[in-house]
Amino acid sequence: MRAFYSGQFVLPLPPGHRFPMSRYALLRDRLEEHLPAVEMDQAPRASDGELALAHTPQWIAAINDDSVSPQAMREIGFPWSEAMVERSRRSTGATIAACRAAFAGGIAANMAGGTHHAYADKGGGFCVFNDAAVAARLMQAEHGRTGRQLKVAVIDLDVHQGNGTASIFRNDPSVFTLSMHGQKNFPFRKEASDLDVELPDGCGDADYLTALEHALDELDRRFSPGLVIYLAGADPFERDRLGRLKLSFDGLEARDRRVFDWTWQRRIPVAFAMAGGYASDIAETVQVQLGTFRVAFDYWRRWQNAAR
Repeated sequence: MRAFYSGQFVLPLPPGHRFPMSRYALLRDRLEEHLPAVEMDQAPRASDGELALAHTPQWIAAINDDSVSPQAMREIGFPWSEAMVERSRRSTGATIAACRAAFAGGIAANMAGGTHHAYADKGGGFCVFNDAAVAARLMQAEHGRTGRQLKVAVIDLDVHQGNGTASIFRNDPSVFTLSMHGQKNFPFRKEASDLDVELPDGCGDADYLTALEHALDELDRRFSPGLVIYLAGADPFERDRLGRLKLSFDGLEARDRRVFDWTWQRRIPVAFAMAGGYASDIAETVQVQLGTFRVAFDYWRRWQNAAR
């Protein structure tokens, strides 16, 4: 199973910044230790042309040349730097590469990504470019050159609503956006996804998994994707600082298993990204992410066995 990383491009954040930048290097270390069969490759750099499939030329240019307004940068939550630009492009390129690898092998990963708060013309919530939106549009364009239409489902299980993704695909019937998130959590102004599942504060394993089952059934009734992009956020975890839900390690593993089983039963390739995770003990966020990789690897092996 292939996974693409951009962790070597580290943002120069001020002391005390709440974004857990070190988790990416920790995840890579844990994968090398516990899942050495995962093939990790450096993420390619998304080009201006690729970014323009989901973003306005004005936004891309402003990010490139540091002409973004101070207010817009505050909404993102990062100070502008060349490293921020490079990392944002690489993180988007990682989801593009994961989608291509998923078509070849069934399942592939972006070891970062899930930047679902980025709109076509602005960023927000630690998100500069929307990797899932760019990748979905690019995969559709590449398939379109062969005369085939590709439908894409974005299954967003980060604890925060994928408002940017919902906005970008609002009038696009070829992409289905499913967001299952905390009702009272950020962003406080939600967008309309194709399917929004809002969860109360304190929602635990049983209620969450029941809601997920219903959501996947609804997706199945309404849409038939040829590709799934899965945002496997670690922030529904019970000790996440920003999550407000109460999922255990076992509950999050069951969540991942249900999503990968849903795609496997229908033989839909899936590219997954890590999205959010802000546990006070960063090792717990990485443990959740490692669990996602273990489940994904199990289903990736099923794809390989079926291909023989």
